[in-house]
This record gives sequence, C-alpha cells and structure tokens, in this order.
Amino acid sequence: MISVEEALEKILSYIEVLEPEGKPILDCLGQVLAEDIYSTIDIPPLDNSAMDGYAVQDEDTHDACESSPKVLAVIGEVAAGSMPSKEVKSGTAIRIMTGAPLPEGANAVVQFENTDEVARKASGDNSSQIGILRQVGKGLNVRRRGEDIAEGTLILRSGTIIRPAEIGILASLGHSKAKVIRRPVISVLATGDELVDVDQPLPLGKIHNSNTYTIAAEVLRYGGISKILGIGRDSVQSLNDKIDEGLDSDMLITSGGVSRGDYDIVKDVLAKRGEIALWTVSMKPGKPSAFGVIKSGGRKMPHLGLPGNPVSSMVTFEQLARPAILKMMGKTNFTKPTIQAIIEEDVINTDGRRLFARVIVTRYAGKYYARLTGPQGSGILTSMTKANGLAIIPENSKGVEAGDTVQVQMLDWRKE
Repeated sequence: MISVEEALEKILSYIEVLEPEGKPILDCLGQVLAEDIYSTIDIPPLDNSAMDGYAVQDEDTHDACESSPKVLAVIGEVAAGSMPSKEVKSGTAIRIMTGAPLPEGANAVVQFENTDEVARKASGDNSSQIGILRQVGKGLNVRRRGEDIAEGTLILRSGTIIRPAEIGILASLGHSKAKVIRRPVISVLATGDELVDVDQPLPLGKIHNSNTYTIAAEVLRYGGISKILGIGRDSVQSLNDKIDEGLDSDMLITSGGVSRGDYDIVKDVLAKRGEIALWTVSMKPGKPSAFGVIKSGGRKMPHLGLPGNPVSSMVTFEQLARPAILKMMGKTNFTKPTIQAIIEEDVINTDGRRLFARVIVTRYAGKYYARLTGPQGSGILTSMTKANGLAIIPENSKGVEAGDTVQVQMLDWRKE
C-alpha cells in the first residue's frame, strides 16, 4: 500500500492540462482563462457622476449651508447615456444623473439631498435656480475616466478562474467570448453482476446502480462533463465493450472490480489494455483503489478504479479523482478547506490506514465541533448524506477520544 499523498502524486504525474476552447463568456463560469486580457478602452470612458445631483464648480459652494444656501443658475440637464451640450461656469449648475458624463467646467457633483430641489418643487419656485445646502470639495461624487480600468492595461491573467465578476469584466470590455481550458469529459462505468439500472425492477439479491450517479454528480460538481457508460458485467467481453465506448473521453472512472475477489476482474482487463500505475492505498474507506492508463491508437487515457462500496467510492473520489479533474481544467489548488474541530465522541482506528470519518461540523462559541454521522460502514451511503466533513485520523494513530482536536476536511458547509 502507498499513502494518500503518494497515490495522488502518482496520479497527477499522468494528468495533463487540456487544450483551450473559445466559447460564450456566460458558458465559461468556473473555467480557467487561457489567455491574457488587455483593455482596449478606459472604464469609465469619461469623467462621470457617481450620484444624481447637480454638476458644479466647487468654489461656488464655499460656506454653503442650510441656513445660507448658495443659489446657482440651472442651465441644463444631462442624463446617463447622453452627452452634455453646455459648459458649467461660475455661478451655474447642470442637473445630472448617475453615470452621465461630467460637463466641461464642472469639478464636483452635489447630490440632490444636499440641495433645496424638493422644497422648490413643493412651493412652485423657479426651477431655473437651485440652492446648494452644503460645501463640497473638488472631485466629490465624480468618477474619473479610467479609474476602474485604463486602456492598455492587463486586466485578467491567463490562469484566472472565471467567476461572475470576471464575466462582468469581460462583458464591460466588449468580449462576448473567451478562451478557456475546456472541461474534461469523464466516462463513468459501474461494474458488477449484482447491479441493476435505477429504472428497472429490483430482483432479489440485486442492488440499484447508485455509484454511477454519485460519481457522475461528483464529476459535474467539480466542473467536468459526465459520460455515463452504464453497467459493465463481470466478464472480460462486457468490460472491454464498455471500455471501448469511453475511449474518446479524457478519463475513465470505474467503480468495483479492483479488490481481491474472484470476480473483481477490472484491474486484470485494464492491465492487458495498458498499465496499472498503482493499486491499494493506505486509506479507509478506499483501500482497493487502482490507477493506470488505457492505451488506444497511440493515446493513453487515464483510468481510476474506485472501490465498489458507495462510501468508499465517494471518499476516494474526493481524495484522488477530484484533484485530477481540477488539474485537467488548468486549476492549481487541489485542497479542500480544512479546519480544526473538537471531536464529540471516541473514534477508533484499528488497521494502520488513514481514516476518513464522516462527521457533522457545527460552530459554537467560536469553536468547531464534529460528531459522527452514525454507523461508519463503507456501504452506508446515508453517512455521506448527513456529513459536511471528513474527520482525518492519521495512519499512525490508534484513534481519538471525545474532546480531542482533529483535522476535518470540509465537504461543504451546512447551516444547522
């Protein structure tokens, strides 16, 4: 057996970053930018108003207050999207809307709330004048040309993960498409004569094929594209046929068929079609895991064989498959968030493997607490539905006692 770190290092050594693709910016969410983005424009393109109000010269507001307003002549109005046609000179003001270009001559904007506009309208006073009720400084409520983005500057670097903010930046720069590392296509194959499709009747002694759907969902969650191959039966012919269906994928993930049982023939079939780089990892659940490549037409497709038990399959996916998918997409941070939590019950580790215990993490009085989700058998899938984290008990530990501090790998946060 090798450690989890050694297994992951071996797997990642076989994984290459995929090639770029151009696509509409909204479809790029979560992907990695494959080009540097420089701005060809200033944003904002002109000095403009940050408030609805009046464009003025700051000197005209000197000593203005509610008891002694400074009255200015209103010589026009400019709305967002239009250009001012008049210049602000001493003693004058132009009514202006948020985002509208600042008129020539103006150097500040007095917001409506600091004028007597409402009172003037209520009393029917002359709208050709406005009273300024407070002194303003030069540049107040003015957005300067290029203060967000200056023409010619590097705005987004290749390698940036595209989030909603980056999509907004691309749109503001006039990009309808972007070049990003494409999403990997991951073929998912469950194996075993005991499996029945989810929409089929369940004969005695059979189980529904849940692994395909949990694994495919994990692939989708981390940005890949799932290609479901169905069920491979416990025969060389069936497995070969199913593998052939997935040869156009970027990776094949199978579940089952990699332990020491008489009918666990996946690794044997794969050994004949390529090479096995590792088999068995010092982790619980998830020991019977295998990784290698399938050779076809001069191409080597990575293959990860997960255990058949559903919890083992999910935990192993998180530790080994998820980082591989992220690397294919050009991402470089493969770690899950981890915290230190106080365990609320004893956890025994008996066989010298790293134990990933399913736990519910809560926060109280500034500290994190973790409690087991219940029975921890590798076939108890509900232990994963209740969990928001995996408490990590090291290989060299016999376990922990209630009150000890443990490291917890967070799967997600759940509000209690």
